[in-house]
Amino acid sequence: MSKLIYHNEVYRIETRKPSGGEKMIRKYYQTELIKLKEFFEENVDFYGYYRTHSTYLDHKYFVRRKLDVKLSLDSFVFESDARFSTSHDYKVAKIMANDLLEVYLNDELLKLNRQGEEQYRISTPKTKLAWTDNKTSLIELIYALQCKGSFNNGNADIKEISAYFEAVFNIELGDVYRTYLEIKNRTSRTKFLNNLQNLLNNKMDSQDE
Repeated sequence: MSKLIYHNEVYRIETRKPSGGEKMIRKYYQTELIKLKEFFEENVDFYGYYRTHSTYLDHKYFVRRKLDVKLSLDSFVFESDARFSTSHDYKVAKIMANDLLEVYLNDELLKLNRQGEEQYRISTPKTKLAWTDNKTSLIELIYALQCKGSFNNGNADIKEISAYFEAVFNIELGDVYRTYLEIKNRTSRTKFLNNLQNLLNNKMDSQDE
């Protein structure tokens, strides 16, 4: 009976699922979870009896033709076939079904989370890029980006940025600070950056013509 209830509930949930976006579907599944919680709260005493594997009331709950109207009974009990059903066998089946249904709903919410993550995940390019200019130029660029605060809101230091560039572009930069001192002692300190600026300006000027 629990499997029948479970599959019937899954069918009901999926056939009535809204066709809106991820946010609406998420809210729909969460509402179904709330219904399970409400059933638990309405039957919290019997849940306690069932979960603790108690047996002292089994003779009232699970024996046919032993209906005790003094117990808290659902109205459908009076319509059930007393030759087959007991007062609480359906409730146990419902609890078992709800346990399965909770797992199902949480799995569906987890799928939505994964789909959302994949939607915003940037795929790794198939073509790998290697830095083919000289190392000094890359170090000049790294120091410029660090001064600008372009990474981690300005909280990334030179060592972290250099290690990242080395990994991405498959290059060993060596003693970055020593190279920086050499750049400082040059006549044209920002030679690479100046060249970049000129090349980009020339390209845009030629496209404007």
